[in-house]
Amino acid sequence: MGNSNINYLAEELLEIQEKGLFRQFKTIQSHSGEWITLGGNKLLNLCSNNYLGLANDPRVKEAAAAALEVYGFGATASRLVVGNYELYDQLEKEIALFKGTEGALVFNSGYAANLGVIPVLVGREDIVISDKLNHASIVDGIILSRAEHRRYKHRDLVSLENILKNCGMYRRKLIITDTVFSMDGDLAPLKEIVQLKEQYGALLMVDEAHGGGVFGSSGRGLAEAAGVSEAIDINMGTLSKAFGGAGAYVAGSRVLIDYLRNKSRTLIYTTALPPAVIGGLLAALRIIRDEPWRRERVLTKAAILRKALKEKGFNTLDSQSQIIPILIGPVQKTLEFSHRLYEENLLVSAIRPPTVPVNTARLRVTLMATVRDDDLEMALTKLVQVGRQLRII
Repeated sequence: MGNSNINYLAEELLEIQEKGLFRQFKTIQSHSGEWITLGGNKLLNLCSNNYLGLANDPRVKEAAAAALEVYGFGATASRLVVGNYELYDQLEKEIALFKGTEGALVFNSGYAANLGVIPVLVGREDIVISDKLNHASIVDGIILSRAEHRRYKHRDLVSLENILKNCGMYRRKLIITDTVFSMDGDLAPLKEIVQLKEQYGALLMVDEAHGGGVFGSSGRGLAEAAGVSEAIDINMGTLSKAFGGAGAYVAGSRVLIDYLRNKSRTLIYTTALPPAVIGGLLAALRIIRDEPWRRERVLTKAAILRKALKEKGFNTLDSQSQIIPILIGPVQKTLEFSHRLYEENLLVSAIRPPTVPVNTARLRVTLMATVRDDDLEMALTKLVQVGRQLRII
């Protein structure tokens, strides 16, 4: 028997299903990196955020196993109680050195970082100015802060400046932007945003979730590639994508880090990450630092595939990164495209509203540095074949 008090949930779920927006988990049987076993089928994985192939790197796994052996399975408490084992201190020191900042602080996820940082930086008397396509975790962090929230048109500097010009009544102004946008694969105009933030006396927070490890001569992210690292007030990034693990970091001044350690609720009231995760991340960070070929290779492969897709007639929006959207539009056609690719042993996720705006459903192709060239050629052939069958190209 069901609980009649929550029957409205079933009604809403039915509406979601009728719109083709119902979501279910995919159960993975095995994962070797470039290839994945799902439903008994071996598929080329073209939707992973494991951009540098580090999630399966033997050195990372060995470091994680060593940490597990020394420190045990769980952290057993929050970091301010007894969860702050020395590996944490080591990782934060190395992240700060990597980012060129005075300090760094590790959070359990990118979502936890944005929800824990933004409400600490601003409040009711302040305003947050956010790119319209920023990640949901940024939006939710702003909502929790209770600050005024204004969104500027995506990557539109005129729109941003128009808002900044009319912010004199607020105590603080905080600009927030993703550096690499997760569903479009395009890049924030960081140089110009820095100029505006300095002109109007604002703070600037960037989310390098998809830029860290991939962009910049040292892999520090898009801010490094744009030459504006020192102008960023709050550097946030995840450790779950190019780093191949889990968690996130915030890097910045010593004052910022000390303040967050004392005020951020998602840090203070959360059990620390398991030791094996931190041990693996230390190894991953060193590989990113020492093996630049990985980021060079993933961006080169992405550029080659993106060019080929455009030449075949696909709309890849303004992608300039390892994230390549293929715009379809209608939800059902996008789901059909993804399903047919599955039958051709390609795993490419269909991205639907509310993750993207209505009528902009798309396939989202993401590449790894370690994917073989002949596998990419096969994938292109299948994408074109199915695209023609569905009259998308």
